[in-house]
Parts: sequence; C-alpha cells; structure tokens
Amino acid sequence: MKLIEEFKAFALKGNVIDLAVGVLIGASFGNIVKGFTDGIILPIIGKLSGSTEVKGLTYWGLDFGLVINSIIGFLITAGILFFVFVKPMNKLLELTKKKEAAAPPPEPSADIKLLTEIRDLLKK
Repeated sequence: MKLIEEFKAFALKGNVIDLAVGVLIGASFGNIVKGFTDGIILPIIGKLSGSTEVKGLTYWGLDFGLVINSIIGFLITAGILFFVFVKPMNKLLELTKKKEAAAPPPEPSADIKLLTEIRDLLKK
C-alpha cells in the first residue's frame, strides 16, 4: 500500500505531467516549424536560387496548405493533451489538496506537548 502512495505522490507532482506535456507539445511544435520551413521558407529560397527541387508550390510558389496542416495538427495535439491529461490531473490534484486540507492537523510530538505544559504552568 505504501508503494502505491509513493507512486501516486510521484505521478501527481506537477513536474512529471508538465514535462510529459512539454515534450509532446515541443514535438508537435517541431511539426509547425518543419511545415513553415518546407512550405514557405524553402520555396522562397527555391525561387530566389532558381532550383527546381522545391515541391508542393501552390500559391505564388508558397505551400500554405502544408503550414496550415501542421498548425491544425499542433492544435489537435495540444487539445488532446490538455483535455485528456492536464485537466484530469489538475482535478485530481485539487481533490488531493482538499483532502489534505480537510485532514486534522497532526498531533504534536512529545517534546512540543511537554514544552506547552511548561509554558502553561509558567503562565499560572
């Protein structure tokens, strides 16, 4: 049972979920950068250099469809990550914090009890 509690504490640390989401968002953002590069930058360079190796020219030599597809893929990935992972984890963290806040405070140690008794006796 202690192992489960330790794993729960580890998994619910914000760092683990934040890191996982960050890595996946970063990978998805990489697709946006690649789409922008392949769809806009490379065609411009191809037009300037006269190279015939540039592919997917659709509008003035720029492939905006590739960029839009990459952005849509990024938004879909971000939405899935947010609603499937981040939102439920935030709710679980909120419930855990409420549970901890509702728990009675821990009983003071023997030293604290003794010091409290001494203080009370000195007040009298």
